[in-house]
Amino acid sequence: MKPIRNRWFTAVSALFLACLMLAVWPAAAGDPVALPEVVEIPAGPFTVGSDRAEREAAYRLDEGAYGHGRTREWKWYESEFKRQSVETKAYAITRNPITNDEYTAFVRATGHRAPGVDAETWKGYGLIHPYQRTRRHAWTKRWPPKGRGRHPVVLVSRGDAEAYAAWLGKATGAVWRLPSEREWEKAARGTDGRRFPWGDGYDPARLNSHDKGPFDTVPVGRFPGGASPYGLLDAAGQVFEWTATAAGKGRAIVKGGSWDDSGCGICRPAARHSRPVGLKHILIGFRLVRERR
Repeated sequence: MKPIRNRWFTAVSALFLACLMLAVWPAAAGDPVALPEVVEIPAGPFTVGSDRAEREAAYRLDEGAYGHGRTREWKWYESEFKRQSVETKAYAITRNPITNDEYTAFVRATGHRAPGVDAETWKGYGLIHPYQRTRRHAWTKRWPPKGRGRHPVVLVSRGDAEAYAAWLGKATGAVWRLPSEREWEKAARGTDGRRFPWGDGYDPARLNSHDKGPFDTVPVGRFPGGASPYGLLDAAGQVFEWTATAAGKGRAIVKGGSWDDSGCGICRPAARHSRPVGLKHILIGFRLVRERR
């Protein structure tokens, strides 16, 4: 009977190891799936939008930083929602923007195009940043730039972000998607309507902006003092983030501010503007919501 028991034990052990491997590795790829860390956002009300006083304060921040009043003249903050209480369901959202390392497994597993943009396309965007500045963020074949694995992935369209979410869902058995504008804003500012993730006063030491930053992305999580009440990081500055909220034909709302911004009125969670969904910008990345079961 002893040989039979040994064969039974060996078979069970092999089955256990096979199941363990399937739980860690996606079926069609050799790279492990890095599950993004999430924070839980409870159901309930929160204060969305801004009032006149907050918008005026934002314009003054910009004027102090830039020495001119263009954001006021161009009415950058006049499209913000009226300050009010709204409800959301419960959900989880990634603590950090999705990083190059996390995006790498997706690119290698699926063959999806790597983040990047050619000179002609970039010129067609009509942006102020020179094409050469995109090179530090562009990937080489299926690999991110050396030393930037923990930086937020950029040069991705909204469609690229949605494709990553679909792949992550298939690989993990959960539902992942871009956050709506309201979901993003609640996670970034909490329930009390504060002007920044950390409170009402602007503090350039709490975020990656052009005020004190290196004029570039940095590894995620470098600014724990900028966390929202829920523990969301890099919700102000670092990179703007795609949302699922449409803003007219072929455009979507982005939130958060970036390493390029000073002031930083645009870095407030209430601030909002839209970009073409096909745009691949060095200032735009994304984070994801994981739906509650």
